[in-house]
Amino acid sequence: MSTEIKEYIEKEAVILDVRTLAEWDEGHIEGSKHVVLSLIPLEIEQIKSWGKPVIAVCKSGGRSGQATQFLAQNGVDVINGGPWQNVAKELN
Repeated sequence: MSTEIKEYIEKEAVILDVRTLAEWDEGHIEGSKHVVLSLIPLEIEQIKSWGKPVIAVCKSGGRSGQATQFLAQNGVDVINGGPWQNVAKELN
């Protein structure tokens, strides 16, 4: 997997899962935060208040890519982690 993800994990990045609640309920990374993609603009101040880098994840990488773009435009240090399972593997 990407060295960038490893670097962000080492920087204690917050893992932000942008999938639907139903998808989240089926499985997610322990300790990750859940904000559905469509609600990211409403939650931007909360996300900024974490004061940490962010790794956005979803099912395939598309929605997390959109979230990454929006968050980056709003001053958040963020990368697209792609599918959440890929990032989960990096945590073990």
